[in-house]
Amino acid sequence: MEKKEYNKLVRDLFPDLMKEKGKKVEFEILDGSQYSEKLMEKFNEEVEKFRNTGTDRLLSEIVDLLEVVYAIAEHRGITESEVEFMRQLKKNRSGGFRKKILLKTIEESSQ
Repeated sequence: MEKKEYNKLVRDLFPDLMKEKGKKVEFEILDGSQYSEKLMEKFNEEVEKFRNTGTDRLLSEIVDLLEVVYAIAEHRGITESEVEFMRQLKKNRSGGFRKKILLKTIEESSQ
């Protein structure tokens, strides 16, 4: 039997899903600082997967990225509803990105 090493953060039900498939799973529960470090690694991993995905997996990768963002927020004491509230607030104040505006320069007026 081949043993493959990962050492990466996985979703909560992943070990059980692998056991149901007859696989032997070794894992540990991380403490706060280890978890924080692995969340950031997972964020970078998901951003890279998002960048390299085709349109067939795009929604799935966006969902994975959002899940990691929500986990980072929760770990730092911020709820999903607070994230969404602030997102809407900033969107209402400054807009979103739908107009595809690329800022080129800003010139300060001399007074």
